[in-house]
Amino acid sequence: MKLPSIIENPIRAAMLDVDFYNRAEVDTSLNVQAAVIVIVANGLAGVGSAIAAESTSAGEIGIAMALGTLTGVVGWLVWSFVANLVGTRIFNGTSDFGQMRRVIGFAYAPLAVGIVPWLGFIGAIWVLLAAVIAIREGMDFSTKRSVATMAIGWGAWVLTTLAINFVLDWNMRSSWPF
Repeated sequence: MKLPSIIENPIRAAMLDVDFYNRAEVDTSLNVQAAVIVIVANGLAGVGSAIAAESTSAGEIGIAMALGTLTGVVGWLVWSFVANLVGTRIFNGTSDFGQMRRVIGFAYAPLAVGIVPWLGFIGAIWVLLAAVIAIREGMDFSTKRSVATMAIGWGAWVLTTLAINFVLDWNMRSSWPF
């Protein structure tokens, strides 16, 4: 029995399936799925962070989930934009913003393990590894260039998350996946 694509695709993405990332790069029908993966994975990681921080009320957990999702979605868009800019302008990759949004969106899938308290860090590292594969396949260039592109884009994600937390004076633990 074949799994529904909304379940199968993030599993394939988390397993670093190169063929899947090549398909996601060009398949515009996966735009919504990529966004759903980002929202769900960040929401789950926010819940795990709240539990790890010993938040006990449903309200605190709900706020952590909402803030984790908000910073995750904004960070995803910034990361995708910066990765596309760096990859195409500096490293001569072939991509567009929509392709980067899709492949990086699916690279977020491993972050869902963050629902288990203290596993968010493992999920975050896994996301970075998945992003290297996603960007490499999305840009059609070397792993070395992909690592550099991922690092610069992820740096922009970190700065964005810090800025959101600073401006809105949120508790950092509620929006970090680890």
